[in-house]
Amino acid sequence: MNKLTVVFPVKNEAVNLRRGIPLVAKLGSVLVVDSDSSDDTASVAAELGAEVLQFNWNGQFPKKRNWTLRNYDFKTEWVLFLDADEFVSPEFIEEVQAAIQSSEHVGFWLNFSNYFMGQKLRGGDAFRKLALFRVGTGEYEKIDEDNWSQLDMEVHEHPVLEGSIGEIEAPIEHNDFRGLKYYIGKHNEYSSWEAARYLRLAGCECGNVGRFKGKEWENLTDRQQEKYRNLAKWWFAPAYFIMSYFLKKGFRDGVVGFHFSLLKAVYFYQIRLKILEIISK
Repeated sequence: MNKLTVVFPVKNEAVNLRRGIPLVAKLGSVLVVDSDSSDDTASVAAELGAEVLQFNWNGQFPKKRNWTLRNYDFKTEWVLFLDADEFVSPEFIEEVQAAIQSSEHVGFWLNFSNYFMGQKLRGGDAFRKLALFRVGTGEYEKIDEDNWSQLDMEVHEHPVLEGSIGEIEAPIEHNDFRGLKYYIGKHNEYSSWEAARYLRLAGCECGNVGRFKGKEWENLTDRQQEKYRNLAKWWFAPAYFIMSYFLKKGFRDGVVGFHFSLLKAVYFYQIRLKILEIISK
């Protein structure tokens, strides 16, 4: 009997799913939660043996991942949430299978190997997220997004779990093949969401650290809290570039590493400008 369900929350991801679904077949059951894709995402997923659910967001809580946790009848003890551009390796599968057989943990942090402009990055800011956990031990952060968010899926929220958290060391390949147009467009949407969330956390008073409080704030990781405390400060974006390109050795990836660190710094600067724009209205 399968112990794990792999969930792909997606929209218009037929190309990536053709590669991703077969790679996770040995892990367990596969569920694709689609947002009425205009491409053949649903038919490709079904063709590859995945169960397909359609999700239609009403603009309120819950979004796609939490909706799945609350409404899908899981037959497995564990759930793994993967984006369509995240591809597992045999080493990852082997480590996960061993971990969920005997672990006392309720969840695991996952590590990633980033690809950018067709190149695997050796340096830069490390990327990881909590996306493997026992069903019923928690759900993604609840954020009151009524009337201000246009994204139907959790962006940078993480699961809030009751119990100890472990780590899977074998990395997942994070590699989207749709190019810079998609990458930049996606981060433009994300920066608008981050600006709006910052203002809610800060009580709409930019830079007033004393206003960062409440249950939503307490559920953030230490790294998230540090980010939001400084997100609207002028130095945050250039400091991120220095950290990613120099301290985290993004320079090892040559010009591609420079472009990657620069675009991430620009992303954070866009958030700052959008915060200031909203405040000035």
